[in-house]
Amino acid sequence: MESSEKKNKLTNIVSSKNFNFMREAPMNVGAEQALLGAILSNNLAFEKIEDFLEADFFSSKINQIIFQSIKNLITNDQIADLNTIKVQLDGNEEFTKNGGLTYLLKLCENTLSIINSKQYGELIHDLFLRRKLIDVGTNLINDSYLSDEENKSIMLIEKAEQNLFNLTQSNEINNGPKGFEEIMHQTLDYAEKAFKKSDEVIGLKTGLKDFDKKIGGLHKSDLIIIAGRPSMGKTAFATNIASNISKEVEVKEKNKNVLFFSLEMSSEQLATRLMGELAELSSENIRTGNLSKTDFSKLLKSSEKLKKLNLFIDDSPALSISSIRTRARRMKRKYGLDLLVLDYLQLVNGESRSNDNRVQEISDITRGLKAIAKELNIPVIALSQLSRKVEDREEKRPQLSDLRESGAIEQDADLVVFLYREEYYLARTEPQEGTDKHEIWTSKMEKVHNIAEAIIAKHRHGPISKVKLHFNPSWTKFSDLAENNY
Repeated sequence: MESSEKKNKLTNIVSSKNFNFMREAPMNVGAEQALLGAILSNNLAFEKIEDFLEADFFSSKINQIIFQSIKNLITNDQIADLNTIKVQLDGNEEFTKNGGLTYLLKLCENTLSIINSKQYGELIHDLFLRRKLIDVGTNLINDSYLSDEENKSIMLIEKAEQNLFNLTQSNEINNGPKGFEEIMHQTLDYAEKAFKKSDEVIGLKTGLKDFDKKIGGLHKSDLIIIAGRPSMGKTAFATNIASNISKEVEVKEKNKNVLFFSLEMSSEQLATRLMGELAELSSENIRTGNLSKTDFSKLLKSSEKLKKLNLFIDDSPALSISSIRTRARRMKRKYGLDLLVLDYLQLVNGESRSNDNRVQEISDITRGLKAIAKELNIPVIALSQLSRKVEDREEKRPQLSDLRESGAIEQDADLVVFLYREEYYLARTEPQEGTDKHEIWTSKMEKVHNIAEAIIAKHRHGPISKVKLHFNPSWTKFSDLAENNY
């Protein structure tokens, strides 16, 4: 009973309107005044802080007004001093209320060295972020007390995480335009790394050597679309890549973390596929329990290896692009993130208010995925369905025009790969046994047995091409042809 009373008292304190006034918001008006005085005394001080400091970062209203006035003058190639600021702010109520010229003279009394101006600017910036953190926390508390439809708990969490991530991004003081000298230095560093590598792959290795040679691995900030008709092996291709990248590596190399959004299959189904792939067992036999003692032993060994994968699976259905972004940001912040995989694009819940404009929704989704790739500096793989018109053609190999529902998929993607298995289509045209046609058909089937094509139809960083791969449908596993004696 006593514990309950203490809890109620604590709740009352937290929810009290007086809670916000128990402590002063973090600010340093003296630092703000010293920085403004330094800039007014020597406009070169402004160059030290102009990239990251804004007027609303100042806690005092009068200091905000003066800083904005300084910024307006300097960016227009004018001198910002006592006289020019006074002329610009004469008539401003806040300026007059705080003493006008008298306040400006006060700013110039105790100025700091131009050398220390960046340090003071960073302090002001840090205190601003702290005040914003308080705002985020306060808003979260206030919204949490509301119980309307627009304030569902999961939405509040996602909103808070987004606000926190935005603050994290705004903390990057050195963001913004880069000089070409800096850009060239970074580009040459990248080229040197590529030059010194023992193979032809600079990006993340998919584990498929022939495929990696064609694309150079998976590159940061790239949106990769893997598309195909049903039964072509899109999910298998994605899980193969995800498991290969997320395998534990040597101590000298950083482990790679992969986030897999499975909107179609459950995490258990996906795990079954992965176990079948690694143990070289049929996933169907695993599900039905049709296994020998030897098979079960292989399954146990593969499960121990799978436990060590740095693979995170989210099988939440009908996620929106904003939810995907929020969860990816959380993963990046908490564990680090090297690759995001989405299975598949058309199952993402659209956020467009127009229910009948699916094309616009898909455009928003692909644009959102590309933004995630750039923001988190990781490759993003999205699987996509193809339109049924492929089935109506004699030539079944996909084309860019077959991408379902939107040309924005082709436009936003850096790499588009179509999966095609001739064996699948040929198997559906089997002639009557014992005929000449059946012999010809059998000969064709032998040539394409367990062979898949990865057709690189768009490559922003290189030429389009085609790679032949081995595909075992029982194990849902892709591998290099050379490994299978082809």
